[in-house]
Amino acid sequence: MIELRTPLEIEQMRAAGRFVASVLEATAAASTVGKNLLSIDRLAHDMIRKAGAESCYIDYHPSFGASPFGKVICTSVNDAALHGLPHDYTLRDGDLLSLDFAASVDGWVADSAISFVVGTPRDDDLALIETTSRALDAGIAAATVGNRIGDISASIGAVAHAEGYRVNTEFGGHSVGRTMHGDLHIPNDGRASRGLPLRAGLVFAIEPWLMIGTDKIYTDADGWTLRSADGSRAAHFEHTVAITDDGPIVLSARRA
Repeated sequence: MIELRTPLEIEQMRAAGRFVASVLEATAAASTVGKNLLSIDRLAHDMIRKAGAESCYIDYHPSFGASPFGKVICTSVNDAALHGLPHDYTLRDGDLLSLDFAASVDGWVADSAISFVVGTPRDDDLALIETTSRALDAGIAAATVGNRIGDISASIGAVAHAEGYRVNTEFGGHSVGRTMHGDLHIPNDGRASRGLPLRAGLVFAIEPWLMIGTDKIYTDADGWTLRSADGSRAAHFEHTVAITDDGPIVLSARRA
């Protein structure tokens, strides 16, 4: 069921958005050359505990996961596009890292993701990151009352296709509220003026993710991490957005 949130409920969701943003800011700052992915997960876990928040990931076991996730943040490195399971890996100079984090604060969930290069960047990585981030901005700009879900999808896809990237639509945006994943699905490509009309009170995550050389993925042996089929690198950006009569509100906005 797709639910509409009241203005008061949207205001209450801001705390979850601020917390998720703060964790991504802290874990991104800590993601330096020589840092182990497990220590990044521990940092996120410590912040959850100190804030009295709840992880949306640690016990998460959907049909596409081999087992409960068991960690509190997704750490996807290089050819890992989504759902990167933290493991004993030490970050190297030039790694492209995506961090995806969701948590519940006072019963409300926010979900967000960011990608960046650890150490020395490559031009093709920077182009991929910039395009994926710009695709997120385009999707948010289309999230207005009177538009439809297809307008968000088409806006994301247009940015990606203009730069020569292919788009996978298996995983995309989704409703956010009392749980991390609601019934609403927002593909990262589609046709404008199609799909559910956007109304004030809808709250969802918009999350474009792109790979340099393919739109195909496979599941790693860990049962969770989704990797590009050709080994090319991937980027992922996400924000939790509320639709209002005055325009979209980015609940998970970071300071920078």
